[in-house]
Amino acid sequence: MRTIAQAELKHKITPFLAMALFTTNNVLVPIDFSDAAKQALDETLAFVGDPAKVHVLHVIHPLEPTAPGVIWETVDDPTRISNVEAAFHKTFSGAAYEGIKFSVKVGNPSSEIIDYAEDNAINLIIIPSHGRTGIPRFFLGSVAERVVRFAKCPVLVVRR
Repeated sequence: MRTIAQAELKHKITPFLAMALFTTNNVLVPIDFSDAAKQALDETLAFVGDPAKVHVLHVIHPLEPTAPGVIWETVDDPTRISNVEAAFHKTFSGAAYEGIKFSVKVGNPSSEIIDYAEDNAINLIIIPSHGRTGIPRFFLGSVAERVVRFAKCPVLVVRR
């Protein structure tokens, strides 16, 4: 029988042991600014060691033509992208994050993640999962699941 400390230790070490099996020359971490995404990025940086080998991608959904901001011409994709970039640099400031390749794309999250990985010769995708099950997962879908199914490189899903 395992103790609670052993179970916690296994939970913390498992992602690092799994990452040791993969090439880490070009790693992609898709983020949505959640706590799970921050944790995945921090663990990836700790393991890879060189922020220059880490790509971070945030995908925003396309604007709907009937959205009030589009109709009144107060919101556009370049403004949204610059706001996301500013939020990234504010949230992930510090020496540990210098050198990371950060990108923002507009489109379907799973498709954009897969396309980015192929275009940039990514060796490993480390993606956080919110762990939704049942009805919420059915309606919201799972970006992580679609990336695992269709990516051409290994995908490591980090669950909370």
